[in-house]
Amino acid sequence: MTRDENGAETGALPKTFDPAAIEAKWYAHWEENGLFRPERPDAEAFTIVNPPPNVTGSLHIGHALDNTLQDIMVRYERLKGKDALWVVGVDHAGIATQMVVERQMEAKGEKRTDYSRDEFVEKVWQWKEESGGTITRQLRRLGCSMDWSREQFTMDEHFSRAVLKTFVQLYNDGLIYRDKRLVNWDPKLKTAISDLEVEQQTIAGQFWHFKYPLADGVTLDSGQDYIEVATTRPETMLADMAVAVHPSDERYSSVVGKHVVLPITGRRVPIVADEHADPELGSGAVKITPGHDFNDFEVGKRAGIAAGDMLNMLDADANVCQTADGLVPDEFIGLHRFKKDGTDGARELVVQRLKESGHLIPHIAKNKQGEDVEHDAEPRQIATPFGDRGGVVIEPWLTDQWYVNAEELAKKPIEAVTSGEVEIVPKSWEKTFFNWMENIQPWCVSRQLWWGHRIPAWYAPDGEVFVAETEEEAQGLAGSGVSLTRDDDVLDTWFSSALWPFATLGWPEQTDLVTKHYPNDLLISGFDILFFWDARMMMMGRHLTGENPWPRLYLHGLVRAADGAKMSKSKGNVVDPLGLIDKYGADALRFFMAAMESQGRDIKMDDARVEGYRNFATKLWNATRFCQSNGIGASTSIAAPTARLAANQWIVGEVAKTVKALDAALADLRFDAAANAIYHFVWDRFCDWYLELIKPVFADGASEAAAEETRAVAGWALDQILVMLHPFMPFITEELWSKQGDRADYPLITAKWPEPQADVSEEAVAAIDWAIALTTATRAARNELGIAPGLKLAAYIADPSPVAAKVLERSSAAIERLARLTPMTVGEAPQGAAMQITAGEDVVVVPLEGVIDIAVEKARLEKALGAAEKEAKSLEGRLGNANFVERAKPEAVEKARADHAHHAAEAERLKAALARLG
Repeated sequence: MTRDENGAETGALPKTFDPAAIEAKWYAHWEENGLFRPERPDAEAFTIVNPPPNVTGSLHIGHALDNTLQDIMVRYERLKGKDALWVVGVDHAGIATQMVVERQMEAKGEKRTDYSRDEFVEKVWQWKEESGGTITRQLRRLGCSMDWSREQFTMDEHFSRAVLKTFVQLYNDGLIYRDKRLVNWDPKLKTAISDLEVEQQTIAGQFWHFKYPLADGVTLDSGQDYIEVATTRPETMLADMAVAVHPSDERYSSVVGKHVVLPITGRRVPIVADEHADPELGSGAVKITPGHDFNDFEVGKRAGIAAGDMLNMLDADANVCQTADGLVPDEFIGLHRFKKDGTDGARELVVQRLKESGHLIPHIAKNKQGEDVEHDAEPRQIATPFGDRGGVVIEPWLTDQWYVNAEELAKKPIEAVTSGEVEIVPKSWEKTFFNWMENIQPWCVSRQLWWGHRIPAWYAPDGEVFVAETEEEAQGLAGSGVSLTRDDDVLDTWFSSALWPFATLGWPEQTDLVTKHYPNDLLISGFDILFFWDARMMMMGRHLTGENPWPRLYLHGLVRAADGAKMSKSKGNVVDPLGLIDKYGADALRFFMAAMESQGRDIKMDDARVEGYRNFATKLWNATRFCQSNGIGASTSIAAPTARLAANQWIVGEVAKTVKALDAALADLRFDAAANAIYHFVWDRFCDWYLELIKPVFADGASEAAAEETRAVAGWALDQILVMLHPFMPFITEELWSKQGDRADYPLITAKWPEPQADVSEEAVAAIDWAIALTTATRAARNELGIAPGLKLAAYIADPSPVAAKVLERSSAAIERLARLTPMTVGEAPQGAAMQITAGEDVVVVPLEGVIDIAVEKARLEKALGAAEKEAKSLEGRLGNANFVERAKPEAVEKARADHAHHAAEAERLKAALARLG
């Protein structure tokens, strides 16, 4: 066994391909030798940043897809000679990380407030150093060629400076401000959370109807002295501030501007006209609680209620507190909003009191005997927001928070996508992007946590705020002698990750990395963070640097379960990518991801496909062993060797076509097309045909000159395969590259992308293509008619084309060996049953008399055809039934379509087989 200058082994391959044996070895070799960021100071830059996973995270199947696609592009551009930088790092994940550490403390009987803020933050840092690297180790197992020497963390000192500078700059530019608005409040975590952290769940609930008495003796035109309202959240009526009706609803036109007096609180509130009220829904009147409902907040603003005047009836724990007007009865103060630990909450008490006072309108429903029965409420399935981490119902809560003027910051990104400066791939996502950006709401960036970037704002005793990067600077703004208190809140983690494309390179310092690698070249992310991360990077990039963070944004879909369902722990259908790697190898999983990624469409998990790509790797392994057994080793040339034999000229031409196809596919970010191109070249063209075609060259008595040429061309072609396949399957290709010979200059990861630079004889290529077409068609026909594959058959070709004539003249032995056709006679075939085979423009006739029992074979084929047609027709009828298509489960409809396609294709195949029999 020999070793190259990099210490990698060269030599014979073991019989069995074992992914686990090579993966750890090669990853360590790449990383330890600094090969993920080769020193290419004069080369053109290619830069991509990974969406930073949470420091608490572990690799899931979505990460596997996202990072595989990025690694394909980075390895490809590196092979093209660029100074390729893939920035890697993790997000400090404020809520998730604080939860992890607090859970550990709870297990010890401790809580966060047992410590000072600084002591708690120190504990989080300890956890991060000890346990926060799980996902980065797992990314290595996937083969991600990230520049680990520059691994980033959003709480690193240089990154924190960038965050503080950004906050201060945006504040000074009038783009960050403090305001009282509704937020998604998690009563368990006691912090505001983003929309992304809210999960809508449909749960069993109830719909209550109440009477709100009209004030001042006013009645409706019908004579009714109350307005009926309905709600799924009766407890919020303690903070109602209006009743809304539609402007065109004639039932209430006479009372718009009048008032109702709320039961329980006695609060007098106006009746307002607002299009939010739906005349077709219930009574057409809706109660308005602007301090506890997002829609009501907007109605309240339109009605002239200032946010500062909106009533709040809950504290941070979702317990009832006194409203500003003091009208909530004492018996409600301190109650939880819902029933808790078996004790009735505010909801139950409100319903009870309204029922007692006669203000509850019962719901009438029939029982099993058909009798009318009164119920307090109507049962309903209700879409309810839950916190994805706290696991409790989110409360829209009116608080003072820090906001970014996202509407202003969105203008330039909108212009960039409109003008084409930034291309979104696939283009279909542009409509979604514009819809969200053009209707964007203020971005709440404050969180009530201890872990994170603390907001750089200090308050004087009179409430005046001073924003600065340091306390010293804030004190300077306030003046000496003014006592300052720092804001307790931290920033939303999306705020810091919005700086990722440039802060990771050293911004705001104008470092060499910033100069060369910003803007980045490409961003790849899931569509689900288009708004939360991608769009915000565009906003920050344009405002802070004056440039778009990248010219292209690629959005991939989700990886779904095999039946198309979304993966979730509750469904038990989550797939562990590390388990797949253990079973099939990282290369097989990566290739599956690439082959299935079709411009943003969701991917259905399919273990059989992953296994198939492991078999593909085994095929290449065995092909390389065949090459080694015939003295075929490493190539010494980027350009193709001189080739005179038709098979060698053909494979050179096939390499050139595959390189061109790969370049075109990756330029268009068509990962499926790229994977398909290299897969079929390796399996079909190189392994199945070329190696078969060159076997006679190495037989006893063959020309040594022909063998020498073939060894050179085959070694070169195999090298080109390893380079082209490397972005998709880095481990096996690097192993085979090292075993093919001494590579003193470079390992595969830094090799050169293929440049065949060869003139290929079109005549030779056409001849080989004709022979392949003839062999393929003959094998298919034999299979259809049940003829043994090794049986030699006579064949006739009446009027051969120039290509066919040349093949028959020069390569009849190859036709006999591959297609098992001999003799091949130029002339008319004898009369009788025969099968016709097409190759190019030629028709080859193979007599069947004495080969098979024609009558028996016809009967067999006709019987099978009848069965296939019957199945296809039955499925066609089912798919033509609108009730089935609309009401059946989507997976059942999809299976029916797939079965129909299968049986229809089978019927066509059997018809063709019958036609061959004449």
